[in-house]
Amino acid sequence: MHPLKNVIWQALTTRQAHFAESRDTARRFFQDVTSLCAFDQPNHEGYASLARLAGSGGTAAVFLDQPYEPRDGWEYIAGAPLLQMVCENGHASPNSSAPAMVELGAIDSPEMLELTALTKPGPFGSRTHELGYYVGIRDAGKLVAMAGERMKVPDYTEVSAVCTHPDHLGQGYAAALMREVMRSIRERGDKPFLHVRSDNSRAIAIYERLGFQKTWEGHYAVLRRVAKSRDDSRNL
Repeated sequence: MHPLKNVIWQALTTRQAHFAESRDTARRFFQDVTSLCAFDQPNHEGYASLARLAGSGGTAAVFLDQPYEPRDGWEYIAGAPLLQMVCENGHASPNSSAPAMVELGAIDSPEMLELTALTKPGPFGSRTHELGYYVGIRDAGKLVAMAGERMKVPDYTEVSAVCTHPDHLGQGYAAALMREVMRSIRERGDKPFLHVRSDNSRAIAIYERLGFQKTWEGHYAVLRRVAKSRDDSRNL
């Protein structure tokens, strides 16, 4: 299987297995890292394993090849069509005129959470920064833009959490931060990839200018496990 196929599952069974919680054929990242989950196959066994992992009333964010179809015991909360894009070339050389950037870490987590809550680039938790290299741009001391790394599979690292405060759009911050993250990824011998909503034309245009190309179209779904009776739960 190609490393980018069923990518959440592959991340949680290879390079990021140390961030994984497991039940049978389902895995998820620790919840304070990110809400992303996966199963080996999107079949009855896979959803049953995911149900055991999520627990009654728990949520799971998954990537699917096809739009989510209603399943007994699950409630669809939100979702979107999704694109996976990969950069195979060298369009991410550093820009000498790029704004000053700072590396972000645990001490910056509250500000990172605030910025992602405002801009909604995707699931982001208090420990997401532990997944890789994160950089940001500050204006008058305030974090106004950032980007970093999320999933890692053999030979590939994901660029993620690319976001800019609405008051600071149009200044090229996203592209500059991405170039820096991509430089770091390539320096380690990996290729950059990313995920983006397929209706986010502005972001897709930026990514294409940086050399990313579409490699997969799928769907993102956030699901909630519907509470079941005690008798039903024994059969999970």
